[in-house]
Amino acid sequence: MKIKNIFFSLGRSIAASFCPGCLKNDSIFDHTIASIPEASGISYCAFTNTLVVANDEGKFYEITPNGDILAIHSVGNYDLEGVVCEDDRFIFAIENGDLLGVNRKTLQQNLYPLEKIKKLGKKSGIEGIAKVGDNYLLTIQTKDKEEASFMLVAITEGKTKVLKAIHHGIIDSAGLDYKDGILYIVSDKKDKLYLYDLEKEKEIKKIKLPSLALEGVALDEKGNIFFADDNGAILRYTLEELKLGK
Repeated sequence: MKIKNIFFSLGRSIAASFCPGCLKNDSIFDHTIASIPEASGISYCAFTNTLVVANDEGKFYEITPNGDILAIHSVGNYDLEGVVCEDDRFIFAIENGDLLGVNRKTLQQNLYPLEKIKKLGKKSGIEGIAKVGDNYLLTIQTKDKEEASFMLVAITEGKTKVLKAIHHGIIDSAGLDYKDGILYIVSDKKDKLYLYDLEKEKEIKKIKLPSLALEGVALDEKGNIFFADDNGAILRYTLEELKLGK
């Protein structure tokens, strides 16, 4: 049974308590489809036409593209910072760099520890994940442009192995998605969406977004783009609205 989203049924005055920034601008409210506390990552599941949303409290939510909450699950004491939806499992990025696999049917968990690298902490933790081919791209949170980078990693022999580091120079990259050779990256500090050509390792476009606590981004197959806001909202725009075509 669908869990009806209470965000709209309680009206704008109560909605403000879930997402304090959402009502400062009617356009933000109009694009808000769901209320999820501390939303830290989002991914589109093409196989089921649903979205999965991770939060900082070790929970994840399965929702429809219209924002109806279908299920809520807890994975335990993990600070989930991003998620990738695959046909048979979810892969969550944990702040320390480990990956957590969760079977979509049984919810069985497998932890894939990150091989030893420079210690990641609160000021330089993992903030987002995207799948690229058979591997995964992790983005590292930092406000230092010189240190802003991705890690290309693979899950092998029960561990997360670093294959390559890619410097991108985007301050406070907090979430990302990959589609048709392009990375879509949101910066929390800058309130911007960046388009990045992964093959050329080059930023190709940036778009100013409303002032939000941006933590995640996902694109579906129907020309929509979704954002996860740490203040407690999931927002949906069309690519046309952001002047990205389609």
